[in-house]
Formats: sequence, C-alpha cells, structure tokens
Amino acid sequence: MSLVNMKALLQEAQSNKYGVGAFNVANMEMVMGVIRAAEEKRSPAIIQIAQARLPYSPLHLLGPMMVAAAEHSQVPIAVHFDHGLEEERIKEALELGFTSVMIDASHLPLEQNIEITSRIKELAASYGASVEAEVGQLSGSEDGSTEHQAYYSDPGEVKELFESTGVEAIALSIGNAHGLYKKEPRLNFDILRDARELVPTPLVLHGGTGISDEDFRTCIQNGICKVNIATANFLAAEAGVREYCRKEERNYFEMSRAMVDSVCENAARHMDVFESAGKAGNK
Repeated sequence: MSLVNMKALLQEAQSNKYGVGAFNVANMEMVMGVIRAAEEKRSPAIIQIAQARLPYSPLHLLGPMMVAAAEHSQVPIAVHFDHGLEEERIKEALELGFTSVMIDASHLPLEQNIEITSRIKELAASYGASVEAEVGQLSGSEDGSTEHQAYYSDPGEVKELFESTGVEAIALSIGNAHGLYKKEPRLNFDILRDARELVPTPLVLHGGTGISDEDFRTCIQNGICKVNIATANFLAAEAGVREYCRKEERNYFEMSRAMVDSVCENAARHMDVFESAGKAGNK
C-alpha cells in the first residue's frame, strides 16, 4: 500500500482491464480530496503535477506534500511529474521522491524524442522510478495558454519509441485534447488498437476532461491503463469554493473542506467509470 511505483499500478491495471486515474493537483485540498476518494473507493490512484503549473504551485512546496500524502495513504498511490520539459525539473521531482516522471519531447522529431527519452529513462532508473513518454501532440497546451493542431500518433512510431527506450508508459494522440473540448471529441480507436497490438507497455490517455464514460471504457478495453484528469479536477476545486461562498457566514476552514469534498467527489466518480474502485491491493 501507500507510495508505490507507477509501473506496478499500470501493470496490474493492464492485466485486469481497468484504468488508473491520474489526477492533477495544485494545492493541499486537492491532494487530500484525491487521496480520500481513493481510500473510500479502495482504488489505486496517481497524483500528479505538470511542469507548466509550477509558477502557481512550486514543486519544492507541493512535491513533498504529495509524497507524504501517498506514504500515509491506505491504498497504493503513485506520485508523478506530468509533462516534464526540462531535465533539471525532472531530476528535482525524482530527488523529492516522485515514483514516476514524464518527459514530453513529442513536439520534436522522433529521433530526438527517442534520444531525450532515453536519457531521462537512464536518470529515472537510478532513482527506481518509472518513465512516461509521448508520441504525437495533443490539441491545446497543458497550461491552457495555446491551441495547436493535433498530430495523431503513428502506431509505428509508438513501437519505435518503446523498442528504443523501454519506457514504462506511452501517451498517444487519438483525437483527445488538453483543456475543455469545444465540441464532442471523436476518438480514433483504430490508432489505439493498432498501437496496442505493437507494444506491450501500458498506454496513456491525456485530455480526459470531456470524454464520455462510454469512450473512456472503450479506451480502457483497448489498452489505456492511465487516464489523466486535470481540468475537471481544477474545475471541481473551484466549484466547491464558489458554492460555499454563497453562504452568508463563511470561514476559511469550512471553505477548505468544501474544496476537498468537491475534488473527492470528482475523483471518486472517475474511479467508478475507470472501474478501478475496489482494486486496491489486488494481486
């Protein structure tokens, strides 16, 4: 139980055909909300923070809190550095005790992506941590500051990246996007199925906010083992505060509790959809 390597969580999910929710957090209340949901649902989970969010949630402050929360949890929790762009920042996360890191070099030609990913794989291995890489860019950016055209993943490139690096997880683009979808997403499940046939490593779906429950389950049945939930988690935290502040009498601590409750409800709902509820400690 408690703090675990992401590889172990995803391999268990892959063997038993469920998805592990990877919930982005930005403060103590969000960390508490996700951990509480995981414990109440008896679900494994991943708590993560993206490099783009560090100006708002400094890694040297939030990182140790995330690790401590996982260590004291009653269910298996991995702590992940999401969308790492710089080796220095990735190393900082590893030094803090993160059990997995993502190197996002998907914007570069495949050869450079492989070169950089291989270097990070070697670094993470020295800390006993897992590595997630990405092939094919998603629409939008992690911090919501830009929009760009999606580049669908080439299953052949997914295979080449895995065989060249041996990473523990690979994120791919099948029509998913970061942030809020402007219209209902149309996922290309053929790309996912082809990639699944070519690589044994667990696959990752980014841009989970706005995808239907049915599409989530289809993705999981076809090889997705890690599902990132960021925007929905931030919206839940904000909604909890907004609802609480409608009261005439307010205080900080009850507002904090409202944020925890709202994030917990959001995470718990996704755990049910991903069918990870009840799977904690499953052997």
